[in-house]
Amino acid sequence: MKLIRFGDAGREEPGVLLANGRRVDASLEFSDYDEGFFASGGLESLAEWVSDGCPGGVEIDPLVRLGPPVNRPSKIVCVGKNYLEHAKELGEGIPTEPTLFMKATSAWSGPYDDVILPRGSTKLDYEVELAVLIGQTASYVEEIDALDFVAGYSTFCDYSERAFQKEMGGQWMKGKSADSFAPMGPWLVTADEVADPQGLRLWSKVNSEIRQNSWTGDMMFSVRQIVSYISRFMTLLPGDVIATGTPSGVAAGMQPPRFLECGDFVECGVEGLGELGQRVVALR
Repeated sequence: MKLIRFGDAGREEPGVLLANGRRVDASLEFSDYDEGFFASGGLESLAEWVSDGCPGGVEIDPLVRLGPPVNRPSKIVCVGKNYLEHAKELGEGIPTEPTLFMKATSAWSGPYDDVILPRGSTKLDYEVELAVLIGQTASYVEEIDALDFVAGYSTFCDYSERAFQKEMGGQWMKGKSADSFAPMGPWLVTADEVADPQGLRLWSKVNSEIRQNSWTGDMMFSVRQIVSYISRFMTLLPGDVIATGTPSGVAAGMQPPRFLECGDFVECGVEGLGELGQRVVALR
């Protein structure tokens, strides 16, 4: 099952993408895809509604904007340097356990929304990632059980302003959290449709040039390990998002670096989960 949200930014309504390609409005049955929805068995109810033929649901105009497929989460937890070749290209050492950081939830963005250059930005970078959506409260979860807590998967781009991140002191969060720096979508694919989260190809392009091309099996720490590890340090709530790291090929790792500029078009995709596309624009 594929969950979508559609409409103007901040006013999205829930819907589904059916196997035949039709987009159906689910807002008469469900208020939104948020913490309450996932915590109260919303996915199961949605699956029943779809199997019944989506009674009362009307088709969505294909020209209507798609927003992020779930409402803004309580937190976006990210894993840094989780692909060996990416860790090597940054030259900052190989982690022996997951490197965690947060993105501000105000960076939450739709799959085709513009990415906005912040004031003073000189080193805007892209990172395609597999996103994991938590489906139930997770605290001190064992690795063997970790995937039971996953509601679904999506494509994510972890945009970064490298100068803010690494040249201004303090933690990474300020280089990761500008408005528009956390696009996800175009839909959430439920976990039952993803046989193996470690068997997915992922890639990014800038102006149609392939920059990243890898697969999730190259993660140093698997989805199971990441969910279990994070749950040791914080309670993961239904609707929370984990960005699982990016492969090599980012702008900062090139010689010389090739950071994004206004007018560039970035595409990110994960096999079976859909593609994102953002135009880089200046802050108005």
